[in-house]
Amino acid sequence: MSRRTALVLTFLAAYLLSYFFRSTNAVLAGDLQRDAGLGPEQLGFMTSLFFLVFAAAQLPLGAALDRWGPRWVPAGLMLIAAAGSLVTAAADGFAGLAVGRAMIGLGMAGVLMGALKAFAAWFEPRRFATMSGVFVGLGSLGALGATTPLAALAAGIGWRGVFVAAGVVTAAVAALLTVVVRAAPRSPAAAAGASGTPAAPTSATRAGVHAPAVTFRTIYANREFWRLALMQFAMAGALYGHQGLWGGPFLVRGLGLEVGVAARLLLVLGLSATVGFLVAGPAAGRFGLRRAMGGGALLTLAAVATLAIAPPSTPVAALAVTWAAFGLGAGLQVLGYDGARSLFPSAAGRAVTAINVLGIGGSALMQMGLGWVVAGAAAVLGADPADPPLAAYRAALWTTAAVLALAWLHFVVRRRPSPVPLGAA
Repeated sequence: MSRRTALVLTFLAAYLLSYFFRSTNAVLAGDLQRDAGLGPEQLGFMTSLFFLVFAAAQLPLGAALDRWGPRWVPAGLMLIAAAGSLVTAAADGFAGLAVGRAMIGLGMAGVLMGALKAFAAWFEPRRFATMSGVFVGLGSLGALGATTPLAALAAGIGWRGVFVAAGVVTAAVAALLTVVVRAAPRSPAAAAGASGTPAAPTSATRAGVHAPAVTFRTIYANREFWRLALMQFAMAGALYGHQGLWGGPFLVRGLGLEVGVAARLLLVLGLSATVGFLVAGPAAGRFGLRRAMGGGALLTLAAVATLAIAPPSTPVAALAVTWAAFGLGAGLQVLGYDGARSLFPSAAGRAVTAINVLGIGGSALMQMGLGWVVAGAAAVLGADPADPPLAAYRAALWTTAAVLALAWLHFVVRRRPSPVPLGAA
C-alpha cells in the first residue's frame, strides 16, 4: 500500500467515526430521553454541543495545524473524543451526557481540517474540489452506521455499550493516525517521490511559509465569502439537524412509524447525502459552482417542505423518495469548501476552516433551535413538551425551510459582480 493510500484511508477511518458520533442521537433519542429523563430542549441542546464545541474549536485549530501539523493535532483531539464516549456511556443524567457530548465534539473537530491540510501536500489544487467531495462523501458513510446498524447494536448491547465500543475504536484510530501521518511528505518533491507524479506547490508546502498573508478578519469581511458561508450554514444545518437528531423523532413520534422503519429512512437520507457529496465536484465542473450549489439548496428546500405537509398515512416509499431528494441536495453543500478556497487561494487552509465554522455552527444551531421550536409549538398547542404532536415537528420542518429559503435568496441576489468566478469549478 502506498503512503498516499494509507494516509487517505486512516483519515477516512477517523472521519467515519466523526460522522457516526454526530448522527447517533437520531436513533438513540428515545433511549436517552427515557433513561436520562431529557425533554426536547435538553435533548436538542445536548446533541448540539457536538457541533457547538466543534465550531468553537475551528479557528484555534487552524493555528494549531499550522504550527504542529496534521499528525499530532487530530490524533490528540481524538483521544479526548474517546474519553468523551466513555463519559457518555457512564452518564445517568443531562449533565454527564452534555459533558461527554462536548468532549466528543472537541475530539472530532480536527479530523476533516487535518485531512485537508495533509492532502494539500499530496494533491494538486485543481483536484481539490473532487478530492474534498469524495473524502466527505465516503466519510459520510459513517452516518449510515448510526441508522439501522446502530438500532440493532443498541438493541443487543444497549446504548451504553455502543459508546464504550465507539470509545475504544476511536482511541485505536488515533494511535494509528500518529503512525501513518508520520510518512506524509513535507514538500512537493517528497510527494513526487511517493506517488511518481509531481505535486503542485501550495502555500502549505512552500518552504518557510507557515502563516498566509490573508487573515481571518479579511476572510470574514468578504461579501462573497458570506454568500457561500450562509448557504453552507443553511444546507449543513438542515442535513445534520434532521439526520443527526430531529428526523428520527419526527418519523417515530410524529408520523407514528416503527423505530426500525425510521432508521431505514434515515439510512436513505444518509446514502443520498453521500451521493450528493460524491457528485458535487463533477456537478460544479459541468454547471458551475453557483448553479450546482444553488440547485442543491432548492432541492433540499422542496424536500423539507414536502415532509412538512406529509400526513401519517404517507406511504413509506414516498417518504423514502423525499428523504433521498433531501440528502442529495444537501450533499452539494460541500462545494462551499472549494468556493472558499477559490476566493482566497493563498490562504486555502484558513478559508476552509473559516467556512467550516459556519457549516458546523449551522448544524449546532439547527439542532438546538429546532428543540426550542418543537417544545414551544407543543406548549402553544397545549400538548406535553415531552411528547410533542406532529404539528410541533412540522413547525421545526417549516423553520428549516425558512432558513434555507433566506440563505438561497442571499446567495442568488447580487449587487455587484463577484471578484472571483464562482461559476467555475
